Parts: sequence; C-alpha cells; structure tokens
Amino acid sequence: MRRMTEATVDGGTSTGSTFASQFPQPTRDQWQRLVAGVLRKSKVLGENDTPERPEDLLATTTYDGVTLSPLYTEAAARPGLPGLSPFVRGSRAAGHAADGWDVRQAHADTDPGRVNESVLADLENGVTSVFLYVGADALAPDALARALDGVLLDLAPVALATGADFVPAADALLAVFRESGVAPAELRGNLGADPISSHARTGSGADPSAAAELAARAHAEFAGIQAIVADGQPYHEAGGSDGQELGAATAAGVAYLRALTAAGLDVDTALGLIEFRFAATAEQFPTIAKLRAARRLWARVAQASGASPAAGAQRQHALTSWAMTTRRDPWVNMLRTTVASFAAGVGGADAVTVRSFDAAIGLPDAFSRRIARNTQALLLEESHLAQVIDPAGGSWFVEQLTDDLARAGWEFFREIERRGGIVAALDSGWLADRLAEVRAERDRAIATRTDPITGVSEFPNLTEAPVVREPAPEVPVSAAGLPRVRYAEAYESLRDRSDARLAATGSRPTVFLATLGPLAQYTARAGFAANLFAAGGVATVEAGTTEGDESAAEAIVARWIEAGRPATVVLTSSEKLYATLAAPVAAALRAAGAGRILLAGQKAHGADVDGYVYSGCDALDVLHTTYDNLSSTPEGAK
Repeated sequence: MRRMTEATVDGGTSTGSTFASQFPQPTRDQWQRLVAGVLRKSKVLGENDTPERPEDLLATTTYDGVTLSPLYTEAAARPGLPGLSPFVRGSRAAGHAADGWDVRQAHADTDPGRVNESVLADLENGVTSVFLYVGADALAPDALARALDGVLLDLAPVALATGADFVPAADALLAVFRESGVAPAELRGNLGADPISSHARTGSGADPSAAAELAARAHAEFAGIQAIVADGQPYHEAGGSDGQELGAATAAGVAYLRALTAAGLDVDTALGLIEFRFAATAEQFPTIAKLRAARRLWARVAQASGASPAAGAQRQHALTSWAMTTRRDPWVNMLRTTVASFAAGVGGADAVTVRSFDAAIGLPDAFSRRIARNTQALLLEESHLAQVIDPAGGSWFVEQLTDDLARAGWEFFREIERRGGIVAALDSGWLADRLAEVRAERDRAIATRTDPITGVSEFPNLTEAPVVREPAPEVPVSAAGLPRVRYAEAYESLRDRSDARLAATGSRPTVFLATLGPLAQYTARAGFAANLFAAGGVATVEAGTTEGDESAAEAIVARWIEAGRPATVVLTSSEKLYATLAAPVAAALRAAGAGRILLAGQKAHGADVDGYVYSGCDALDVLHTTYDNLSSTPEGAK
C-alpha cells in the first residue's frame, strides 16, 4: 500500500503528478508585470513607467533598517530543528504540544487581600503561573505570604517583578516556599532579580554581583528556581527597535552570566538561572521573528562561553507591550493584545502574560482580568495554537526576518560590548542616545499617522464614555534613566486638553469645514479632516452643501458666522471645484475675519491659505497649531 505521505489530492504521488502540476507555473516576470499594472492603476507609476523591479515600490523599511519585501522566493539561513541549538525553532523538541505554554497572569495591586482573591480566581480559570509586582509602590515583600495564601505552589510557579530592592522580595518568597511544606525540588518560579533593568529605568542601582549572590544562594536550596531576569522591556518602552531590544537584553544576559560564573557557578548552571523577558506587540511577524532571533543570539553566547549545546536554550517570558496600550478607546487594546499573544505563542515563548485592556488606565477589574486570561485560553483551547511545533517555521518571510533581526540584534549587542557592557553603555548615555534616535523616527511616523493608532490617531470617538479604574502603582523611573513612553501619549494629551475645555466651557475646540459644492464633491476630504481633528479632541462643524458657483462664498461665510466663527477653517472639496472656488471662498472668509485657513489637499489653487491637511501631513503639528490659534473670544473658544 502506498504511504499516505506520498499521496496527493489528485491520486498521484510526491514523485509523480501533483494537482499543482496541472496548471501553468507562474514566473516572477509575470508577477512583476501584474504588480506594475496595479501600481499604474493606483497612480503610483505613470502609464509609461516600466521599472525593472516594481515590487521595490511596495517594500517597507523597519526601524532597524530591515527591508520587508512583498515577495519571498527562497529561504534564509537554515533555522535548525526544534529543541536543538541554535533553538530558533523552539527550546523544546516537542514545543508546547503537550501542555501549552505557561499562561502567566500579572498582578500589580498593593493590597495583598485583593491580590490573593484575584490570584485564586485566575488559577481556577486557566492561568498556570502567578506573576507578582513586588517592591516600592507595589506589593510589599512582607505581604507575599498573604497574597499567596491558598496557592498550591507545587502546581503554580510564582514569578516576581522587582526593582532595586530585589533581595528583600526574593527572601520573602523563599520564606513562603520554605513554609509551604512542598519539597524544594518541586518548586518552580523566578525571583525576579534584575538590577540592570532598575538601573536602566532610574539611573542607579546596577549591581549584577548582588543578583548573582542571591541566585547562587537560592539555587543551593531550590534547584528548580530561577533567580535572574534579563528584561528587554526598558529598551522597548524607551522607544527602541526590535533589534535594539534584542541587543540590549542579550548584553544584560551576558552581564549576569559573567556575574554568576564569578560567583562560582559553572556556565551550564548559570545559564539555567536566567530568564529573558521581551515585549510582544501587535506587529505580529516582527514579534514572532524577534523571539526566534533571541534564542539564536543566546545560543551563540552559550556556545562562545563553552557551555554544552543543551544549556543554550533560552527561557522566554513574553509580555504584551505596555508602550502600545492606549487610554482612549481602550477596548481596541483587546485586539492588540490578542495579536501580540498569538505572535508570542507562535514565536515560541515559554510563558506569556497578556496585559489587561485597561492597563494604561489603572488596576484591572474582574472583567478585564477575565478577558486577559481568556485571550490565551482561546488561543490554546479553541485554536489549538500550541499543537503545532514552530507554526511559522518554513515561511521564507519569517525565516528571513528572523535572520535579519538576529543580525541587527547581534550587531547592537557587539557595539554595547565594545563600549564596556550594558551598564557602561547606560551610564555613558550612549544607549539612551541610540534609543532616542529610533524614538524620534517613531514619533515622526506617529505624528504623520504613517504608524496609525486605531481609536486614537485613526477613527477616534469624541463621544466615548471614559473607562475609570483605580490608579495602578507606577513603574519606578527617573530623569536619570530611560523614559517610559506609550505611543498614543501625544494624541491623548490633546484629548485631555479638549476634555478640560469641555468641562470649563461646555464645548470642545471646534474647526469649521468649508465644504464646497455638493456632497459627492467634498465628503471624502471632509471625512478625512474630521477624523484628523478628532484625533486631537477637536470637533468639526460642516458648512453643508453649497452651489458650485460664486454664490458659495457668501453661503460659506454666513454658515461660518452661524457656527460661532471658529478660529480655524478648512476648505474641503474636489480638485475640480478648488480650481474655481478655493480662491474666492478663502478671500471672503479672510474679509469676514477668519484667522487661519487650511485646505484639505496639497495645492492652493491660488487661494490665500495658511497650510494644508493631507494624508501624511504632520497631524500633531496641525493639532497643536489649532490649539495655539484658538480665539480668546467666547465664539472662538468653541
């Protein structure tokens, strides 16, 4: 009987005819011609333009300088096999097929009773480990016993996130372990010692040797407990790129590895005491590739350190990105975290934490915690995502991106090492400067909405009901350390300004849309302008339909006056009507006292205008100038 692995849908075999072979094989030239045709229809190419590689016009470049192409036709470097060095395809041969990845829920409340209640609820509903924030402005170390009361510590590992005072937090957890009655060999978790991350955020407190001493002491008693975390989040949250996060986290891991071996531990043991944390974002494929590349980098470090091949398997904890969360329209965060956790699972993370959708607002309630844990439950129990080992493996795009990010991360790591290591690179300001360069580039993309933020810079809702939560403890940061930014903050600060004006005056800042001609002529640009201004909390009032002749100017002015003479006016219509109406309408508005006139488009058509709004313009600059130009009169205050 023919083996089923050789059978094909048409009854042939893998060595004979196949279903696909019955169709003509497309060539790259044919595909390129089709691409060029689409680009001509969309006016990206002229009718007579015949570029040699039209696909290059569809390529994009990441913040690491990596080119993302629209088509990949060959594999990158060989990724190896799951469970074998360099562990690109996963740290375990069977992946997470047996039991899924570790669903690790975070708890940042300062009240141990409430923490205990939420921890037990999570564990009863699918969470497999506990992630506690302990230290300054978080749960007190001496409250750990109360917070973990009733937790079966032999079944539920406990991981900590601590600041500079990691020793008291670790000692408190070790005391809980000793009093639990569970055999030390059966306990799992992480003590969360990470003074380098604390130093990155605050500018002080870096002492890898103290972390290494704690790790050696804990390992002697609890062999299954990890003690140290090499966290890439401070660099991600400072606006850094994926490659920079990889390089900095790897450099932190190397600093801890040196400290651990200096404390008397052998290399293999030392490698097993370090866990890495990375941010998982709504950029699905970069997150998948980043986690795969991180394992490759750490395997190379282990190899260079003389470790056994198996010891180079990196333990990974992925958290959905705090930087991508929004306070406005926070419900969209559910979509972001779903994509991010999907990417973390596909990328092979050993543990995944989904931040609650209201994380940027305050402490989560029972509903948002349930949504966070159920996001992973759906991926594991309904989508069976863990049942496939390295689902992205073999994708030429993912393999190439993994290789590109590994090279970018390795080069950044080497540069950090050339400058004396991660602590020296932080102290000199060099690392902060490199992150700031990428952050500035990212800020420009956000300002121009090239990187759109759904619900904030795109499709904002000025009438949304605010989500109110109890304030959450802040992650300790200082001016001496790296900044901690969220991508939506610039727009959200303008929305806050709008809310304050609404509370004080009863109305929001308002822009008048001078809509020229019938609805079909102006609706597209009017909608675009309304969306842009709403992103900054600015309401818009439309003039409505007008005649397409000289009478439009008089009608527009009358409706502007009726609207309360808003300080900013935007002309919106088609290029055809701009040619005949833009100049006379702008002149009439000037004569009536309009102070600032913009045009939705990029050509004035002879009109006296102060600027333009268009796709790709600096929306934040437009919005800030709109606020700066608000009239001091009651009418202009609208």
